[in-house]
Amino acid sequence: MRGKVALITGSTSGIGLTIATELARQGADVLLHGLGPHEKALHDLSLLGPRIAYHPADLRCPNQIQELVEFCSSQLGPIDILVNNAGIQFVAPVEQFPTHQWDDVLAVNLSAPFHITRLTLPSMRLRNWGRIINIASVHGLVASPLKSAYVAAKHGLVGFTKAVALETASTNVTVNAICPGWVLTPLVQKQIDDRVSKRNISPADAAMELLVEKQPSLQFVTPQQIADLVVFLCSPHANSIRGAAWNIDGGWLAQ
Repeated sequence: MRGKVALITGSTSGIGLTIATELARQGADVLLHGLGPHEKALHDLSLLGPRIAYHPADLRCPNQIQELVEFCSSQLGPIDILVNNAGIQFVAPVEQFPTHQWDDVLAVNLSAPFHITRLTLPSMRLRNWGRIINIASVHGLVASPLKSAYVAAKHGLVGFTKAVALETASTNVTVNAICPGWVLTPLVQKQIDDRVSKRNISPADAAMELLVEKQPSLQFVTPQQIADLVVFLCSPHANSIRGAAWNIDGGWLAQ
């Protein structure tokens, strides 16, 4: 991937940082993005060799998304690989769901990928090469209670992936989604912590309860497994994979 430019949203920690690190190891120049601390991630990736930059765009704001894309082009060049990874979650019954939380979840998880894609795709078409990978969720394929906004957004992201994949089907731009099950991210850790506090059980027992409910492997998907799949989808071996919603979920959807 030497000479390619990759933008990964939500990439200063967790899944996004692992994806960014693996793409940098493969030789891609990487734009990190996120609202949290970024200095260590920026330093660590810079040691891998490619050019690394950072931008703190708030993905709820379309004007900041445009600034993000323009910054990447000015600092590193046109985007070749776009990984829409950033996501937020809020849990509540639908009749109690705060409207501003609904708006934020939809903005970050669904509208932001739309905006970044529409701004990035023209240059990919011009160069007749590109990879757009949307990190959806198993909740883009099935639902769970109390997560109406997240499930709606991730289902929408899978549908958006398919539509753009069809629009680019005759080009060398591919568009796919990855749908992980439980990954031990801060979002999932919060659900574990909530179980610990509400039920007075150990963190290990709370994590196992979460896995037993949904994930037959009884193991968390790892960020590295997701990053390796991203690398594969960026390779020539995946030229004919278009519009896929690739679940990596320890058997969740097999049930």
